[in-house]
Amino acid sequence: MAEDNDGAIGAAENAPEGVSANERLAALEAELAETRDRLLRALAETENVRRRAQREREDAQRYALQNFARDMLSVADNLRRALESMPEDAAEDGITRNLLAGVAATERELLAALERHGVRKVAPQPGDRFDHNLHEAMFEVEAPGQPPGTIVQVLQPGYVLHDRLLRPAMVGVAKAGGEPRPRVDEVV
Repeated sequence: MAEDNDGAIGAAENAPEGVSANERLAALEAELAETRDRLLRALAETENVRRRAQREREDAQRYALQNFARDMLSVADNLRRALESMPEDAAEDGITRNLLAGVAATERELLAALERHGVRKVAPQPGDRFDHNLHEAMFEVEAPGQPPGTIVQVLQPGYVLHDRLLRPAMVGVAKAGGEPRPRVDEVV
């Protein structure tokens, strides 16, 4: 310890003329504080980079199947179209009934597999409120008895992966029915 003090005294003695030991000590303390501040900032930045990398890694794992799931949505849509295209009275013979049952089972299995991996169907119903986060308005139509901004027709269901939208539901929305404007020649 005595050697440390001797070293500090020796450094103060070797200081240029006109600089006192107190001034030199204050300069060294300021330099130490600046170095400590830079070290703390570097540690904080390193921690931020680590957290950001961990969050990006978790997002990559969570949403890795996003492109694959988006491609599978058209398969689910086509299975639904196949089921809806068959008239109800056409399923009277055994072959057609078995074919429809197989297509329905395939659709259920596909939707269940998507659900197990976090893909959820967004199927709004007519009368639901339009939500721009989940729905895409394809057209507006005057719908007496429906408040403006409510869904009147569903063209295609939407899907979300966990909390991220894969495809919005395509819907028709009730138009706001404004009061008719008076003609210019009717204004008093």
